[in-house]
Amino acid sequence: MADEATRKAVSQIPLLKTHAGPRDRALWPQRLKEEYQALIRFVEQNKAADNDWFRLESNADGTRWTGTCWFIHELLRYEFRLEFDIPVTYPDTAPEVAVPELDGKTAKMYRGGKICLTEHFAPLWARNAPRFGLAHLMALGLGPWLAVEVPDLISKGLVVHKEQQREAAE
Repeated sequence: MADEATRKAVSQIPLLKTHAGPRDRALWPQRLKEEYQALIRFVEQNKAADNDWFRLESNADGTRWTGTCWFIHELLRYEFRLEFDIPVTYPDTAPEVAVPELDGKTAKMYRGGKICLTEHFAPLWARNAPRFGLAHLMALGLGPWLAVEVPDLISKGLVVHKEQQREAAE
């Protein structure tokens, strides 16, 4: 169950109204506009709470998204690339977020660095589709996954801070 802070943060992300995917040429631009508005709102509330942790951008038609996400652990910032494609069955199917740098480092990941969201996030998405969007994917999918997996990977020595890598190379 989500904690109260998570519930409050997610409740401030606007729910989306347009039920359209990338194949729906007429309604997809409206859905994409709603996605951007929700993402902007989520980023603004994160910045206001001093919890800024990702950047996203899309290709021109909004079907391919790339960016970076970061996690602060013991006052060190660990930064990772992220990417995902919008599935043709979107918004009924959630995108599969990939963090390629972590590919093969945890059991909670599929080939190509796609993070495992099937146990906890997929049922939540299914109950809330098409109202959930990419901001919800970040808030309830990638965010909690990073919070659990990154500290574990650091403790196992599978993820090393960039400065520590440089020191070891010198």
